[in-house]
Amino acid sequence: MGGAGARRAAAARPARLSRRAAPVLPGTAEPVSTCVVVGLAGFVVPLCDDCPVSELGVIIGADGLARCPWAGSNPLYLEYHDREWGRALRGDDALYERICLEAFQSGLAWITILRKREAFRAAFAGFHIEKVAKFDERDVARLLADEGIVRNRAKINAAVVNAQAALALGGGLTELIWSHAPKPRAKGERPSSTAQIPATSAESVALAKALKKAGFVFVGPTTVYALMQACGLVNDHLAGCHTYQK
Repeated sequence: MGGAGARRAAAARPARLSRRAAPVLPGTAEPVSTCVVVGLAGFVVPLCDDCPVSELGVIIGADGLARCPWAGSNPLYLEYHDREWGRALRGDDALYERICLEAFQSGLAWITILRKREAFRAAFAGFHIEKVAKFDERDVARLLADEGIVRNRAKINAAVVNAQAALALGGGLTELIWSHAPKPRAKGERPSSTAQIPATSAESVALAKALKKAGFVFVGPTTVYALMQACGLVNDHLAGCHTYQK
């Protein structure tokens, strides 16, 4: 999300198609599109031959703010997009939580993880590495019976294995992850549409290899790139998104 699942999230469902004066992004003189869909929640979504849904730029929310299209109108997505996704995150326990959640999200919509997030935290001892590293088969059985989380044995086992791997680093998880952060994009290199956002990068491939070497599992290059997006190693908010400047 987060990033991979978030990118797949649908924008607000169109209520009607209208061709009208192009909306202007806040603080700019650039129109979003001359052909837009007015969503049920008031979102303005470009939709024309030149703006296919798979290549959406920013959308304008009911509050007048420009956002990445995956934020849609769901309050959980809006909060996650505005306050968390793409912002620099450090701290071994915090980064370990994100590794776990990205793994649990695999094959699911990110909104599922956001809805279950507090249940995950309760079930996994607040994602404290030292505590989860000590989980045994009784804990696994408890987690498999917990309806508040995603009950997948392989992903649950991965969370325990990854806690043990993180513990073995001796407090070096933050350093390991952030040592693979790429240089920030130059202003003219910011993505202007979702079509310009990659699923992997050279850095995510390298970080995935480093994590696997350290004993982590469920950390392929795509999952790791989503982790890098979510934790602010890369900033994939679109150029017109109001959060990009923050």
